[in-house]
Amino acid sequence: MPSELHERGLARRKEVLGAAQVAQTYTNVDQYTAPFQEIVNEYVWGAVWARPGLETRTRCLLTIGMLTALNRPNELKTHIKAALDNGVTREQIMETLLHANVYCGAPAAVEAFRCMREVFGAMDGAQK
Repeated sequence: MPSELHERGLARRKEVLGAAQVAQTYTNVDQYTAPFQEIVNEYVWGAVWARPGLETRTRCLLTIGMLTALNRPNELKTHIKAALDNGVTREQIMETLLHANVYCGAPAAVEAFRCMREVFGAMDGAQK
């Protein structure tokens, strides 16, 4: 039975990433990855993202910077889209990546800008 922290985390995850994105993630969950998803919901989304100390937009920008530093393009694309869906502007994302370039290095920023353009392009295509 899921804990209260798990339920709070799952709700927050859906709020930030969108219910469709979370549902897509769960299509690939099996007996081996289900415990991991439970931990992600409880700790990442329930214990950290649900804290009141930072606005969602700030958390989104921090996450984009950290995923750039870690060079995690798949997660970065997910969080760029989520940031836009949560009120972060394209210019703010660009500025975050420019700032990350200084601290993370050009190769990481090059990949991050590729991810940004891919997400922006997909969103522009969906709007047409």
